[in-house]
Amino acid sequence: MTGGQVRASAANTLGLFNSPCLAKVELRVTCKGISDRDALSKPDPCVLIKMQSHGQWLEVDRTEVIRSSISPTFSKVFTVDFYFEEVQRLRYELYDISSNHNGIKEADFLGAMECTLGQIVSQRKLTKPLLKQGSTVSKSFIMVTAEELTGNDDYVELSFSARKLDDKDFFSKSDPFLEIFRMNDDDTLQLVHRTETVMNNLNPVWKTFKTSLNSLCSGDHDRPLKCTVWDWDSNGKHDYIGEYQATFKEMRGAMDGRQVQWECINPKYQIKKKNYKNSGIVILNQCKMHSFLDYIMGGCQIQFTVAIDFTASNGDPHNSCSLHYIHPYQPNEYLKALVAVGEICQDYDSDKMFPAFGFGAQIPVTVCVLFCVFPTYVYGCAGIQGVVEAYQTCLPKLQLYGPTNIAPIIQKVASSASQEMHTKEAMQYFILLILTDGVITDMADTREAIVQASHLPMSIIIVGVGSADFSDMQMLDGDDGILRSPKGEPCLRDIVQFVPFRNFKHGSPAELAKTVLAEVPNQVVDYYNNKALVWWGHTNEQPNCHPYR
Repeated sequence: MTGGQVRASAANTLGLFNSPCLAKVELRVTCKGISDRDALSKPDPCVLIKMQSHGQWLEVDRTEVIRSSISPTFSKVFTVDFYFEEVQRLRYELYDISSNHNGIKEADFLGAMECTLGQIVSQRKLTKPLLKQGSTVSKSFIMVTAEELTGNDDYVELSFSARKLDDKDFFSKSDPFLEIFRMNDDDTLQLVHRTETVMNNLNPVWKTFKTSLNSLCSGDHDRPLKCTVWDWDSNGKHDYIGEYQATFKEMRGAMDGRQVQWECINPKYQIKKKNYKNSGIVILNQCKMHSFLDYIMGGCQIQFTVAIDFTASNGDPHNSCSLHYIHPYQPNEYLKALVAVGEICQDYDSDKMFPAFGFGAQIPVTVCVLFCVFPTYVYGCAGIQGVVEAYQTCLPKLQLYGPTNIAPIIQKVASSASQEMHTKEAMQYFILLILTDGVITDMADTREAIVQASHLPMSIIIVGVGSADFSDMQMLDGDDGILRSPKGEPCLRDIVQFVPFRNFKHGSPAELAKTVLAEVPNQVVDYYNNKALVWWGHTNEQPNCHPYR
């Protein structure tokens, strides 16, 4: 779960927020002067960020653990939605995570700071003392800096190594880690990433990591980046090996499979030693940009599923006023929406076999919550034309009934997506198209199903057919705020897109398809980036953070 998924405000009965997000803000945390609770060792700090909702503090995310540090600069970046018209209360809690006890429950509480997001945004850099138990002011300070995301939300994947680094240890080899800083417009440095420590190795290969282009260089490919190599020491007093300056423009040279390398320079050695060349070579082995096309061209398949509303509110299919009426020369709204969206999705599906389901009908006397439109002996219909034919074939055999429950179909597709999520190699992303004529009757179950599906490789498109009041359905779309389950759990990602068909009744099918599918590429990228970054809110050490062994 990211910080942008929790907002501090009162919600309506559906747990939704109705005001549009003004901007997305990145928050970074630094602490100074943390007191030593243990006289024999320095603290191992970790910061939790919480946001207030319904009067309760909810954990949004947490930083990595930094070993043996009284003034840590955390590499973890929190991304939150900023709402000018609301008071968004934040709470930062500092803990000492013992190496023997990694759980927060067993950690020592070192202090907390409360503020509003508005205070951080207005000051850009907010520094406040931490308060101990009983609101006692401590000598420790926390500094939170804010930066607006500028739309450069593409992710870049980087893989670094080094060779022939200087040896800083007498009885063993150096334990190197790499820090990358972005140079800001005011000449200050902002930590972008800190690698893990590779123990006892002068030729380290660090783990591949991902970062947003916004975090790395604010979208400016020529912005200077300061990169520093250190030799890790358990007492927190790390030995300086050397540094170099780079730009993302230079890093892009590794996109075509070539290596890009820089000399790691220690300026003091450069002045003192006559024959000094460098303190080692740092190598960028891989630089990859991640976009929707990268995943599609890399083999990601779109699994398209259709669910059609057969409730009685659609009207008798034999009546020309019915939304299900089959006109000999003019397709009804269900068919128009189905073909418009399906014809685009089918291009990205290798087998072109589309599962098609119906809900809210009697077959012939039993009320079916969910049933297959296609024959039971095949898995899906052959192409969009197959779905159209199956729909037209089954319609006369059905008695339209009710209720309008869509949670079962979401859970059905989510079950398939869940199996895919645990498959190591295959890449399949599921798109569920739901065509319905009215407001659903299982809103609570639907909210729960959507929240759970937001963790999966899945997007949901809902097209409202007919002239019903779809205002409640609009709330399922995350464009105006974060959807929550009845228990208060927020969506991990915005995966729902709802549009009323009447808005496109007199337009071309392409306009409808463009609108309902516009968010899918970003949803695909968000899912696979989240999967690769692995949200670790219930663990205590980030995989690619220093210093940990």
